Order: sequence, then structure tokens, then C-alpha cells
Amino acid sequence: MRAKTILVIGGGAAGMLAALFSARGGARVTILERNEKLGKKVYITGKGRCNLTNVAEGEDFLRAVVRNPRFLYASLAGLDSRGMMELMESLGVPLKVERGGRVFPVSDHASDVTGALRRELERLGVEIRCNARAEALALEDGRCQGVTLAGGERIEADAVILCTGGMSYPSTGSTGDGYRLAEQAGHSVQRPMPALVPIETRESWPGELTGLSLKNVALRAWREGGKKRRYFFDEQGEMLFTHFGVSGPLVLSLSSRLPEDLTDVRMAVDLKPALDEQTLDARLLRDFKEMSRKRLGSVMDGLAPHSLGQQILRLARISPETPVNSATQAQRGEILRLLKCLPLTPRGTRGFEEAIVTRGGVSVKEVDPSTMESKKAKGLYLAGELLDVDAQTGGYNLQIAFSTGTLAGKSAAEVEA
Repeated sequence: MRAKTILVIGGGAAGMLAALFSARGGARVTILERNEKLGKKVYITGKGRCNLTNVAEGEDFLRAVVRNPRFLYASLAGLDSRGMMELMESLGVPLKVERGGRVFPVSDHASDVTGALRRELERLGVEIRCNARAEALALEDGRCQGVTLAGGERIEADAVILCTGGMSYPSTGSTGDGYRLAEQAGHSVQRPMPALVPIETRESWPGELTGLSLKNVALRAWREGGKKRRYFFDEQGEMLFTHFGVSGPLVLSLSSRLPEDLTDVRMAVDLKPALDEQTLDARLLRDFKEMSRKRLGSVMDGLAPHSLGQQILRLARISPETPVNSATQAQRGEILRLLKCLPLTPRGTRGFEEAIVTRGGVSVKEVDPSTMESKKAKGLYLAGELLDVDAQTGGYNLQIAFSTGTLAGKSAAEVEA
């Protein structure tokens, strides 16, 4: 019985794992990578340190998945974070766990991860063809039988695994090729959008605070119009003001949960989430009393970073030169309101060039979650960011790519040659 031939389109996180496990399953595997080297996007993850997974397991892991978490049951059962860590350490890459369960190579070098995977692929005899771009799928009688390259060369195969990524960081080669190829097979694609990306605001004043970082604040978001305000996002952490709006961990997390239509979406920052309004008001009264001979601008320095405190007074239309002992109850109330609910209005997100991942992609309803095989074309498998599955930051998205790639590779190796 001859060895099965498998083509893996894309040599990123999902593609390398798909090829690795296909080859371990006895298949003859070729990776077609449009870039000059494998894992180009992996090199820049975690700011070059490669946050390759997260130690969260089971339901804890799935809670970090924003879209279609249950689609991942089978792939995570086949290779979860523990399995990925064991694989990397078996390939000679010692790992460490940092804050939030994030896993990195001890060396802090992403190149150690990609290098180890490439060496294993070479050891297994996987053919790696770089600067090779797939132009079209070879589809006959409802089955995928290979691909045609951009130069016209046709390559036959028993199975094809699409691992082309989404559209985030297009400089790494993620320009949407996979969506076009999947559509050739009859797949529908949920609109790709930037995710884990900074947010632009309608207000211009954040630009005056560019570079100011806030810690231990709460960021909330909701839709206007209901009888009662219901937050669809309410988390505490860190954020950053930029020349276009806001960024930082909290903002990136919120960006993945924003609705497509932002018309009635509002955001607010709670600068004192540990204090309720009554407790904070009591503190303001105490500060006003102790600093009664000073100016309001000085009082604000004890409540917020200087530039932000002055901005709050501008938003409240209060002069920072106002003597504390002449401040009115209404003015104190306005300062209290802004400290607890500093309003911002999202205008949109930044583009794919700044997005960590893509939300949207090939509909998971058209992919068998137990094998990653297409329901539209036999012999075609899909994995990684190409699918309509995305998660929060912290190593989850790379693990999803590794897990779905592994399942696709194992399943493809079992096809009848």
C-alpha cells in the first residue's frame, strides 16, 4: 500500500503541526509556503518571545474563546496545552509559565520554537517548498485532488490541508488567500475583521494623553437604548491612551467583542473600580477638606495621573485654578461621575496591520469538528486562523492553531490513498 500524499498550504503554526502529525502518521507531506521561511507570523508573536499556549485547560480554556468555542472539543482533546508543552520540550525547547498562564520558551526567542518544529519536519522527511503560492484547488467530482501554483504547476495529492491564516499582519503573508481557496470548494466565509486590535475613538482628547498608561482600571462597554444598561464587556486591567484613541490589554480584549455596527455602542473607564460611588465621594470630601486652601488642579493629582486629572476638569468644565474651598457640590459630583465613568465612543478599530488575529473566516458549520475535513469537498481539510474561531490574548489563539492543525494532519493521514 503506497504512502498517502498530503499537501499543506501554509507553513505557519497550524501548517507546521498539520505536516508534522501527517508525517508521523506515515504520509508523504509537502508544505507549500508563500514566504521565504516557515512560521513568519510565529516569529512576531508575544513581541518576538512566542506566547505559544496557555496552561488553562478544559472549560477554562474554552471560556477564553470568543467565537465558536465548542467547535474545538475534539481538536483540544487531541492536543491541548499540556500536550503542546510536552511536544515542544521533547523537541528540545524548555518552557516557562508566566502571569496569566502564558507559556513562553525559556530563551524568550520565538525562533527556538519555529527552529525546533522545522528540524522535526526535516527529520520526518517533509518537503518544504518556500516561495510557493497556491493559486487554485484541483477539484473533481466533489473531491480535492491537489492544487495549482501561481506559476501554473499542478501538484496532485490524496489530501490538501488549508492552513493559510487569516488577514492579520498581512506583511507576514496573511492576505486572505485561504478564503478564496475555500470559496472555490463552495465554503462560505464570515466577514473577516480585525480582532485583538486598538480602538479609535470619536473623542479627540485621548490624543492629548498619548502614551499615558492606566493600571487597575475597569473598562466597560454597552449598547444604548435599553431600559437598563447591560454591559457586554466589563473587565479590569491595563489600558493605554494613543494618538487615535485607546489600546492596551483591556482594549484589545474589548475589540474582539465589539458588534459590527458601532452606532449605539458606548465605552467608559472606571478609574477607581475598587471604590463604590459613596466611598469615593467620602474620599473626595476628605481631600477637599484637607486641601481647602489649594486649587482643584492639585487635588486631582491625588486622584489620577496629572494629565488625566487636568483632562477630567476640562471635561467637567471646571478651571484647575478653582479654589477648593469654593468648589460647589455640583462640581464635586461631576468630578466623581467622571472618575467612575469616563466616557469614550468607539468610532472603529485599527486595521489588519495592527490586529493580532482575525475574527470571522470559514464557517465552522461547513467543517467536521471531529476531523477538520470540509463538508463541501472530500480530501480537503481546514485549520487555524482561517476558521471562524478566535480567542482572547494569552496564547489561546496559537494553541487553537496548533490543535486544529494537529487534528487535520492526523485525519488527513488516514484518508484512503
